Amino acid sequence: MDCMADWREQFEAELRAAEAARAMGNEGRARVCARRAAGILIGEYLHQQQLPDPGPAAYERIRFAAALPSLPPAARQALEWMLHRVDEEFSLPAGVDLISEARRLRSILRL
Repeated sequence: MDCMADWREQFEAELRAAEAARAMGNEGRARVCARRAAGILIGEYLHQQQLPDPGPAAYERIRFAAALPSLPPAARQALEWMLHRVDEEFSLPAGVDLISEARRLRSILRL
């Protein structure tokens, strides 16, 4: 299989894993999978834009891309949510859904 084509499959697999984790009540695992999905998107975005890739780690890719001045502000906001730390109850602010943010990021980046 072509590596360039299978990023879509990897992205979708991570989102399916995130949704399955959420359905089982494991929101922490759902967030990890959503971040990995975002990292896959960012890797493809960097490739298409001929920008350097900081490596395969999702967190590093997300952090790197969030600092890119050329990134649309809406994409930067989605990435900032991906980097946001959970509170003492291991929750993100009300209304923040990293699975939805990963999907929104794909739409914004047109991948």
